[in-house]
Amino acid sequence: MSFDYNKALGQNFLKDNNIIKKISESINPSNKDLIIEIGPGAGALTKELVKKEADVICFEIDKRLESILSKIKSDKLKIYFEDFLKINLKECINPKYEKLYFVGNLPYYITTAIINKIMDESNPYEITIMIQKEVALRFAANPHSRDYSSISVFLQYNFDIEKVCSVSKNCFEPIPKVDSMVIKLRRNKKYVSNNEELLYKLIKDSFRQKRKNLRNNLSNYDLEKIEKLLQEKNKSLKCRAEELSVEDFVFLSNNL
Repeated sequence: MSFDYNKALGQNFLKDNNIIKKISESINPSNKDLIIEIGPGAGALTKELVKKEADVICFEIDKRLESILSKIKSDKLKIYFEDFLKINLKECINPKYEKLYFVGNLPYYITTAIINKIMDESNPYEITIMIQKEVALRFAANPHSRDYSSISVFLQYNFDIEKVCSVSKNCFEPIPKVDSMVIKLRRNKKYVSNNEELLYKLIKDSFRQKRKNLRNNLSNYDLEKIEKLLQEKNKSLKCRAEELSVEDFVFLSNNL
């Protein structure tokens, strides 16, 4: 395809049909559900999504792609040429749908912002995203690992994270500098927080300076109380945040 790719928009279009098929096959909605694709690009995945039973809505920021995407004919498809981060998602989603499936090839620099928007303005059942490999590993990282961070805890509190497939940089046009990975985030009901605002603040503060221990990072909290709670989990204020599991953070916030 002859196209002037926009680097500022992070445009790298997927061209590998095997990967497109793997992503499509990993999404299994019913005719009562809605698929929302973020950044369809030239529509390689969109063409597969419209074959499913669910309705499909796409948000594409680059209006130059209108002539290409308009060739995809389906009564189930609606395409909006708008910035996903600026639209009112609640107004775009009909409450008649039972489950919401989000899918997209996301530029790394807006990945977290997009996930936050999805969570703030909708109730996603599943989010299937292709992102930079090292970011995907950070999302799914376990405690005690180098990649484990506040975003790992935040996402794993809300979602089960599953790897769909790895994607070589050679599967894109133009070829980016790094490899990618497709991961699936599916809402879980594992943890119950009494106060999510406090939980998220505690997670953020605990990782504020990653190489410092909890005593340093949580100096503005009731350290005596936190120490007693940590002892119940066989831990102490000498621990770093990366040593605490999602369950540990929920336990702490629920008892502070």
